Amino acid sequence: MGAYIVKRLISAIPVLFGITVIVFLIMAMIPGDPATAILGSYATPENVEKLNRDLGLDKPMVQRYFIWLGNMLTGDFGRSFSLNRPVLDEILERFSATLILAGVSFVLCSLLGILAGVVSAARQYGFADKAITFTVLIGISVPSFFLGMMMILLFAVKLRWLPVSGMYAIYGGGDLPDLIYHLIMPALALAAVATGVVARLSRSAMLEVLRQDYIRTARAKGVPEGRVIYGHALRAAMVSIIPVLGIQAGFVLSGAVYIEMVFQWPGIGRMLVDAILKRDILLVQGGVVFVAGCYVLFNIAVDVAQGLLDPRIKT
Repeated sequence: MGAYIVKRLISAIPVLFGITVIVFLIMAMIPGDPATAILGSYATPENVEKLNRDLGLDKPMVQRYFIWLGNMLTGDFGRSFSLNRPVLDEILERFSATLILAGVSFVLCSLLGILAGVVSAARQYGFADKAITFTVLIGISVPSFFLGMMMILLFAVKLRWLPVSGMYAIYGGGDLPDLIYHLIMPALALAAVATGVVARLSRSAMLEVLRQDYIRTARAKGVPEGRVIYGHALRAAMVSIIPVLGIQAGFVLSGAVYIEMVFQWPGIGRMLVDAILKRDILLVQGGVVFVAGCYVLFNIAVDVAQGLLDPRIKT
C-alpha cells in the first residue's frame, strides 16, 4: 500500500503542474491592462509603469510564470494588493469556512445518497423505490443556486425560521449552535444535486451486487435480509460507489463558489469572485491552485480507500 500511495502522489505532480500552467495562461490572456484596471482613476502613465514593475508584469510571460511557480514551491504565494496581506494567509483563513460548508455537504450527500440507493435497490419497483427515484430526479434537475434562493425565500423570508445569510450572527452568537443555525440552508442546497447522483449510482451498484450468486446463496442459507444487504451487498458495492464520492467531492467543492455567493458565506469561493472583479491576479491564481491541489489530494485518498476495499486495484 505504501508503494501504491507513493505512485499516486508522483502521478499527481504533472496534474498540478498542468493546473498551474492553465491558471496562469487564463489570467495572462484576460483582455486589458491589469495595472490600469487596478489603479482606476489613478492610472497615470507613471503609476501604471510603477505597478507593472512591482507586480512583475513588465517581464516576459514565461519568466513571470517560472518566478511565480518558484515562489509557490517555497510557500510564497505572493501578496494580495486589494487586501494588503499575504495571499496564503487569506486563502487559509477563507478555506476553513469553505471546508466547513463543503465538508458538511459532502457528509450529507454521502450518507443520504448511499442510504437512499440501498433502500431503493432493496425495495426495487416498490413504493419506496419509486418515491426515492422521483425525489432524486427532482434533486438532480434543480440547480443548487436556484434551490438556495428558493430556500431563502421560503425559510428565511416567509417563515423566518432560518437566517438569510452569513456564517454567524452579526450581533452575538459566534458559537457552535449559531454556526449550525446558519449552515443548514447552504449545506442542504449544496448537497442536493450530489445526493441525487450518489443515490442513483448507489442503486445501480447495489442491484448489480444483489444479482450475484453468493447473495442468492446467503439468502438460501437463511442469513437475515438486513445482514445480506448491509453486511455483504453494500460492502461489495462500495468498491463502485467510492469513486463516485470522489467525483462528487469535486462537485461540492466547486459548487461552493456560487452557494457562498448566494448565502454570503465567507469562504474561498466568495474570495475568488471578489478577487476576479478586482483583478487581483495573485489571489486568483493562488486560490485556484490551492483548491485544485486539495481536490487532487482528496482523489488520491479516495483511490487509497478503494484499494483497501479491493486489493486488485493496486496491481
